[in-house]
Amino acid sequence: MENSNKKTTKDERLALAVKESKAPAISRAAAILRLLGKSDSPLGLQTIARELGLVPSTALNVLRALVIEQFVSVDPDTKRYSLEAGVLTLARQWLGRNQFSNIVQPVLDRLSHSYDVTMLGVQIVGLEHMIVVASSEATANFQLRAQIGSRFPALISATGRCIAAFGEIPRSVLVEKFSSLRWDEPPSMEDWLQQIEQTKQQGYAIDSGNYISGVTVVAAPVWKSRDTLSHALVAISIGRRNGMEELKNDLLSAAANLSRQLCGE
Repeated sequence: MENSNKKTTKDERLALAVKESKAPAISRAAAILRLLGKSDSPLGLQTIARELGLVPSTALNVLRALVIEQFVSVDPDTKRYSLEAGVLTLARQWLGRNQFSNIVQPVLDRLSHSYDVTMLGVQIVGLEHMIVVASSEATANFQLRAQIGSRFPALISATGRCIAAFGEIPRSVLVEKFSSLRWDEPPSMEDWLQQIEQTKQQGYAIDSGNYISGVTVVAAPVWKSRDTLSHALVAISIGRRNGMEELKNDLLSAAANLSRQLCGE
């Protein structure tokens, strides 16, 4: 769902993060894994080095280490690199031990089947991004999908409005971050800020075709502690469906219940 301009911007930020890192070896390895993870096909050494702003010999040394650890594989004929199963092993171990992932799946399944929407459970990682850690797809023939592990900008769409509303983020920071967000039908900054205020009042956020044209996204915040917004429940549907008010209420109730479980109440 991303265009080439978004890709370039993300790759430039990734390269800058590697350059400025205080632990360059780790940052280079992480950057290579992320680059391979979002690529639709295996990548050659020169492409990887160019995208991340690395010296080819440095990129090769990191790739060799990742191959030895079975996080990356290399085709001996094409000399192109792709992710290996070792990454999946780590992800499965994390998902198996993550409390939110364990308790949210039946909630997503129930809401998805009840309202015929695609449901996501996302984990919020600061102001940089959110990660899909659980999902349940609608039964309709035409579905919107987001794979587990997919990353999105933290302040985008309905979930982003929740983060902005409940994250105690200064207005000046929100204004600065807004300019980097990419929408199909972007709201004005003033409208966006007003929607954030509305989210504070009603407890949930809605994106009516801004992020993806023709798609409605509703999100409700989930708290790991009284002071920490850590996750969100997200409902995605094509256009506006009947029963949207019931969905909002059910989503809020489910999010509150999950928050109580995560907080140990």
